[in-house]
Amino acid sequence: MSKPKGVKVGAYFVCSTPLLTAMLDIAKFNATPLNTAPYSYLVVKDFLHADCLEAITRDFPEIKQAGSYPIESLKCGATLVSLLHELEGAEFRQAMERKFDVDLTNRPTMMTLRGRTDETDGRIHTDSKTKIITVLIYFNQAWQKSGGRLRVLRSGTDLEDYAEEVEPSMGTLLVFKRGDNSWHGHHPFVGERKTLQLNWVLDEKVKRREQVRHGFSAFFKKLFGIKQQYAG
Repeated sequence: MSKPKGVKVGAYFVCSTPLLTAMLDIAKFNATPLNTAPYSYLVVKDFLHADCLEAITRDFPEIKQAGSYPIESLKCGATLVSLLHELEGAEFRQAMERKFDVDLTNRPTMMTLRGRTDETDGRIHTDSKTKIITVLIYFNQAWQKSGGRLRVLRSGTDLEDYAEEVEPSMGTLLVFKRGDNSWHGHHPFVGERKTLQLNWVLDEKVKRREQVRHGFSAFFKKLFGIKQQYAG
């Protein structure tokens, strides 16, 4: 199948090609027990239905630089756009509220994509206090590397003291509730590592500020990449 064509409308790149539906396995999410130690989190392998994976892989934008890029700065194909809408839909939000016992009504969402990581990524952190829930979905083939495997940590000082290590393979979901002890990180990996991050945040002010920050960062990363190409 040829790559769908379209134009950017609003936040997303909208294509005329019919969109796939029901890509999220909400039933599997609901059936997965919530881990409560060292903090509230869960991992769901094969969270995306198998029949959409090829199209999502095709529609994932090419990102040549490390760092997080706001969805609004990228051109995404139809299937990925459909996935984004499903992630922002009421069914997924309500499932999240039940699982983590949190009210996300009127809490805005923001999404970013990563295509690569470098030696500076993976440092231990908890996420900012403006975030309520962090959702990570990975889009990589079977992961054979030792680095780049995110670890749910018991402290902010020891990367080897972890409760679970998550392989960033195709369709794997990691969700956690942000807290002062929600430590996570991974050993460095330089190369392609595709990730979608969705956050529910406190309010629209936070969302606007983060969009501006990520937008500036994405602009300069792209500019730096162009300069590197010319220098090469």
